[in-house]
Order: sequence, then C-alpha cells, then structure tokens
Amino acid sequence: MDIRDLRYAVTLAEELHFGRAARRHYISAQPFGRRIQRLERDVGALLFERTSRQVALTAAGERFIGQARSILATIDALPDAAHPRDAERPALTLGVLGFGLADLWPRFVDLLRGLLPTGVFVYQDLDFVDQYDAVRDEHVDAAIVHYTGPVEGLTFERVLSSPRVAVVPARSELAGAEFLSAKDLDDQRWVPVAQSRAGKSPWAGPWGADTSDTPRVRTPAGLPAAVAATGGLSMHAAAAARFYPHPDVHFVPMAGSPCEMAIATRTSDRRPATQAVRRSARLLPGLPSTWADLSRTDTQDGPVPRNPSH
Repeated sequence: MDIRDLRYAVTLAEELHFGRAARRHYISAQPFGRRIQRLERDVGALLFERTSRQVALTAAGERFIGQARSILATIDALPDAAHPRDAERPALTLGVLGFGLADLWPRFVDLLRGLLPTGVFVYQDLDFVDQYDAVRDEHVDAAIVHYTGPVEGLTFERVLSSPRVAVVPARSELAGAEFLSAKDLDDQRWVPVAQSRAGKSPWAGPWGADTSDTPRVRTPAGLPAAVAATGGLSMHAAAAARFYPHPDVHFVPMAGSPCEMAIATRTSDRRPATQAVRRSARLLPGLPSTWADLSRTDTQDGPVPRNPSH
C-alpha cells in the first residue's frame, strides 16, 4: 500500500470532491480517481460512495480514514524521532473530535506554539465512543471533545459554543422550518449514534434515543450522510452546516442547549506541555458573549440563533 494513496484518501475525505482533492495534490482528477480505486482494491472495501452529485464516506471508509490519519501522523513525526523528547522538546498527542475548535483553531495553534516553540505535535482522530477514554487511558495527552458534563479523572477547559440544530433530510416536511420545537420532534425516527463509554450524553435529551440494532454513527462527519441515506433525523452543532455540508440534508435550528466544545486533559497530568495546553485554552476568546441567551434553549421554549459567535 502506497503512503501517497493514504494521503490522497484523507484529502478526499476532507474535500468530498475529486476535483478539489486532486488539485490539493497538483494532479488531475482522473489519475487521482484511479489511485483511490486502486487503494480500494488493495483494502478490499468500498471507501467512498460516488454519485453524480456527491461523494460520501462509507462506514468502512470512516474506519479506514481514522486509521490512515493516525498512521500518517506517526510517519510525519518520524523526522523528530532522533531528537530527545525531554523538557526542551516536549511531545504532545492531541486528539480531535469532528471539526475541533472550528474558527478558533488558528488562534489556539499560535498560542500553543508560542508556549511550546520546540514541541512535537501529533494529531489523532477521535469519535463519539473514545473521545474521553482516549485521554483517560493516555492514548492522547489532550483532546478537543464535545462537553456534556463532568467526567471522572478529566479537567475541561470549555472554549466554544455552537447552537444546536437538527439534521433533516431535504425531502422531509421539516426541512423548511425556521425552528423545531420539542413538539415538532415528537415521534420522529432518529439515526442511531454511538455513545461514549463514559455514559449516555445528557445533551441528547429526549431526542435521538433510537434503540435499533442498526449500525451506529461514530463520527460527527458521518451524521449528515447517515441522515441522507436513512431518512432519519440527527442532531449537530450549527457549525456543522459549514464543515459537513450535504446536498440532501438541511440544518434546522432546534430546541435544546448548544453544543459545547472543550479541551480535555487528565486532572493528574501536571507536565509542562499539558499545562501549556490548558493555558492556551484559557487565553482563547472563550464562550460567546451570547451564552446566557443560548442557554435559554434548555427550556425548549425559544429559538436557537442560526450562527454562533466565537
């Protein structure tokens, strides 16, 4: 298996468009597509669903891309392997769920590199199931996670809030709504979503409690495609409309508390690199000034703003 093919597949997973992905590697779409097909033959599974209108990751593709990102991150860190990983050259593995810090990413990276100018940084994809355990079990040093409440052994720096939206099939009668209340969502069918081993998320509230035995979506990126494919509904942060657009779904403001992203570290971890992560998080602009207004959606009475403030 060619490492370049792995990079092509990861880029395609980010762009979900053969032309744009090919341009990022300075080749034309046709040879790029052949490399993806060859990779799928080598793997023995279809990684991408293609139609005339869209490209989407399959379930096998989601698993493969997560592993490919980890492999590429390890390979990219190899040039640093000859350097001693001591206090002067700290190594930091950062786990990331979904779109991470959205528009706050550049500021966070600048702050962290300012505090750790010689640091070695490794990126690792996380999903709904392992987002907390990856930190607790020391697979990553810190993680960008969906904050839904305290988790034993972890410290959270809450940094980003995005209003809650329902992900609705474009053909649904709900797709044209300005806002969906709790009553609107009664008796709807929901896409099954994998749960963290730390327990069921209270953020889900009365929605999304589908107990079917169908495969459960493990990543934020997979939710719009699952909604389009199954006709069920799902929940997301409003920022997902920009990071995971899909021609066959609409993102409709809905009742409920916003989606809050936080940086999680082990409470017992006092290493300088970890302290730098926490300090960088605290120096970010923080939760939006409209947080009090957004919180009112916990009563399920009022509308959620369409765009979050960062």
